[in-house]
Amino acid sequence: MVKVGVPTIVRTNILIRSMGPVSELDMEYSMDCYFRQYWRDKRLSFQGPIKSLSLSIKMLDKIWRPDTYFFNGKHSHIHTLTVPNKLLRLDQDGGILYSMRLTIKATCPMELKNFPMDHQSCPLIIGSYGYTRGQLVYEWKGADDAVSFVPGMTLNQFDLISMRSRNLTYTRREGEFSVLHVAFNLKRHTGYFLIQVYVPCILIVVLSWVSFWIHREATSDRVGLCVTAVLTLSTISLDSRTDLPKVKYATALDWFLLMSFLYCIATLLEFAGVHYFTKVGSGEIPAMSEDEWEDIDDEAIADIEIDRITHDHDLPTSIHESNESLASEYPQSLTGGFRKRNVMICPIYNDPTHVFQAPSSHASTMERTTQTEPPIISKTKQMWLCFIGDDKFRKQRERDASSQKGARYINSVSLIDRIARVAFPMSFALFNLLYWLAYTMFKTDFSWTSVKG
Repeated sequence: MVKVGVPTIVRTNILIRSMGPVSELDMEYSMDCYFRQYWRDKRLSFQGPIKSLSLSIKMLDKIWRPDTYFFNGKHSHIHTLTVPNKLLRLDQDGGILYSMRLTIKATCPMELKNFPMDHQSCPLIIGSYGYTRGQLVYEWKGADDAVSFVPGMTLNQFDLISMRSRNLTYTRREGEFSVLHVAFNLKRHTGYFLIQVYVPCILIVVLSWVSFWIHREATSDRVGLCVTAVLTLSTISLDSRTDLPKVKYATALDWFLLMSFLYCIATLLEFAGVHYFTKVGSGEIPAMSEDEWEDIDDEAIADIEIDRITHDHDLPTSIHESNESLASEYPQSLTGGFRKRNVMICPIYNDPTHVFQAPSSHASTMERTTQTEPPIISKTKQMWLCFIGDDKFRKQRERDASSQKGARYINSVSLIDRIARVAFPMSFALFNLLYWLAYTMFKTDFSWTSVKG
């Protein structure tokens, strides 16, 4: 080989033809490359007009060659079609070039806390299997282009942002070994996850807020909307975890999905509070018989006519005459044709006859009503009683509603819903702002992977 006591120097470089896929599930990556080694064996030097000889690969079995292997390699192989892809070249001074085409599959320890906005460093560690540093020393051939790529090479999942190489000594039980270490620093593409996970989750959360604009009496509609949103998020969450290992920590994607779950569940819990503490009626309008509507019309018309006559100091001879005069003054479309629709058009009135009353009768009715109404509780106190779950307050609201004619049939919006319409979107927007700032502005410091034989 060489003089006794002098280690053989093996210079190495790599030309990478393609790289990928990078698997998070198995924490490995693969690449197709030309792996070249240069060393000098003076026993093979020769003289003559030819400076370099290309030898058959059968000569590899007859000369010494380094026992190079990949410390973190998995299932690597040499291409053999149509013949073994190897090259052996000998120079006059005994210099040997040994090149081969390899597909290398190597381990890549990954930290997935920032997934899918993460940066990964995938190492490739090269060394001798049996020769110590005193016998064999590895060096990179060329400081700048020791590891290079063919023009136009890209990765489908990552961007290659940098690449570092170094020589080091690895110590194990048999002694010290010379090792070459190259690290590929990768930045993940987030476009796929934006389209498949983030945007659908945001839209589902926003869709669950539609329940804030649905009346509190529509129980099945609001509950069904929230439950559907939660189930859809569950499907997205399970699908997004398919290609990820079962790590012991939560990733950035997990935190986003968790917050989306919490917002959908909070929407459902918000309606539970609205339903339990503020809902006092079914929201349905009861059917009224024809006789009841006629009685209401007669009473309303009589009240309006009396008020008009009192104002003009001209009292008719009978209520019947006043009704006839009013009927001639107000067409059928405003009396009979308006009967069965007055509660729907003016739902804010508790009494259907209210729509027929003149302003003076409205005032007199208000005066009579306010005399028997209980004291008004401030909105702040009402919110506090709802928050602490005061059962006495809830039952009192039900009694008050049932005592007011027609009030329990009115569709209404809770104050809690009005607050939620603003609070939920604002808080979710703030969460998204902090989330994306935290993970996009976060920079991962490069660190070398420890060498394990």
